[in-house]
This record gives sequence, C-alpha cells and structure tokens, in this order.
Amino acid sequence: MEKTEWIWIDGDLVPWDEAQVHVLTHTMHYGGGAFEGIRAYKTERGPAIFRLEDHIDRLIYSAQAVAMKTTFDRDEICKAVVETVRKNGLSACYIRPIFFYGYGKMGINPIGAPVRLAIACWPWGKYLPHDAVDIKVSSYIRIHPKSTKADAKICGHYVNSMMAVLEVAGTKYHEALLLDYAGNIAEGPGENIFLVYGNTVKTPRTASILPGITRKTIIEILRSQGFTVEETDLSVEAACAAEEAFFTGTAAEVTPIRSIDDNVFGDGTPGAVSSKVKELYHGIVTGTNPDYEKYLTIVE
Repeated sequence: MEKTEWIWIDGDLVPWDEAQVHVLTHTMHYGGGAFEGIRAYKTERGPAIFRLEDHIDRLIYSAQAVAMKTTFDRDEICKAVVETVRKNGLSACYIRPIFFYGYGKMGINPIGAPVRLAIACWPWGKYLPHDAVDIKVSSYIRIHPKSTKADAKICGHYVNSMMAVLEVAGTKYHEALLLDYAGNIAEGPGENIFLVYGNTVKTPRTASILPGITRKTIIEILRSQGFTVEETDLSVEAACAAEEAFFTGTAAEVTPIRSIDDNVFGDGTPGAVSSKVKELYHGIVTGTNPDYEKYLTIVE
C-alpha cells in the first residue's frame, strides 16, 4: 500500500503516520462502523471523483444503520473528500471515508462512544489485475438479509467477505462467489455480478446483496445500449449457462469473468458485451463521455 501525506480526521488534515486511534476504539472490537470505497480518475480537467454524492449518501445511511448520529452533513463530507484529494496532490486515487465509534466506552451497545470520521486516499491500481478472472463458489454464504441491514456498507459485514477471500487465497482461483441463504447467487466478496444471455443481461436482485453504485451505473449503461436488464434470482447452473459474465465494483471496476467453478465462458477470453461495457465505463469515469458528466466531481 502506497501511503500519501495527509489523512482527514474529524475536520483536520493530519500527517499520514499520525493518523492513529486508541487500541480500545469501539469499532475495532465490534465492527460497528461504516465506510465507502470511492475512486478519483485522471481527466483532462484534473482529478474527477466518480459519483461522490451517491457514495456519501450511502455512507450516511450505513452509519445510521448502526445508530450513529453523524457529526458532519453530506455537503461537509463531500467538501472534505475533495480537500483530502487536493491536499495530497493525486491525479487519480482510491478514497476511503469511514465513520467509526471511537475510544471511551466498551460493551456491545455503542451509544455513548464518540462518533468519528476519517478520510484517506492513496494510489491504487486494478483490484483484480487480470484480463479475466476464474472464480469459485464459496462454502460461506452471504450474510442473511434478516440478520443485518444487508444494503448498508457496515465494517463488520466484511468479515463474511474476508472469510470467502481467504478460502480461495493461494489457489488457482482469483476470487470467490457467495450464494445467498436460498442457494442463489449473491455477489463476490467486494463485487456485484452480471450474466449475459444474448440481448438480456441478468444480475441478482437486491435482497441479499450490497446494491453497488457501480452496479447502478452499469445497469444504466446497458439499458442505454439497448440491452434488457433483469434483476432476478440466479442459480449457479443458470449462471454457468450464460454467454459471458463480469464483476463490477468501485475497486474492481468492470472485470470480465473467465470461469465459475471451472466452467469456462465461451473461449475463455473477455466477451464482446463485457469488453464494451468496460470500455464505456472507462470513458465515463475519465470524463470523455459528456452524457455522464453529472457523475464527476472535479478537484480543482
């Protein structure tokens, strides 16, 4: 991980190495925090943060899901993100804002612990650095929607993802695929999934997944290109019968999938739809598609 100079904490920019918390920070023990992953891209007009407002809206929603009374409003957080990117002088980067319960109280009930906000950013290339990935269905299922607020990006949820990632670490597979409680496909550890069937593209419905902001963008792109997009239940067998598959996410962007459980799609190379969607998405985030400029926040 490449460190930068400054991290924003509770309204102040502090040097990277001084951005520290107490060992008894509540969220570190119980997972009751909320975070976002956001990307800024290099454009002709300077660094551009993709869908900043949407990410911050979800950050606030996720924080409220764990009873946090957020100490900064939407506009203040957006300005802080822009300030952090600008101060670090980055032309492109990954951005991590996080609300967390700080030091001052222990016990599962977090009420009474201080609510804190930090924002860091750093250069980060491809999350899945492969032309297409081989994935394996995990033995772990995605968290049950009645056990938590599955559509919130809560820190503790990612233990579920971490276990799935560890299961395939060191194997021939590049990533895992989690099913839901009913045995249908849910998502990757940090990605949503799309399956291509001719002019129809299918993706799991939102019941057991984190409905990603990149996912929402891809649905918009696909429909603009004349594809029918269906949000539906998908079995592994139905997925393996697709012509193509790809992951989406802020970190993963658009990543074609080569195989699921060794069932290879097509000839094993990225398909035409996956490649086109990846190309169109890249044009949007780098500011070369004027139809989507509304999603870019330029850091001046």
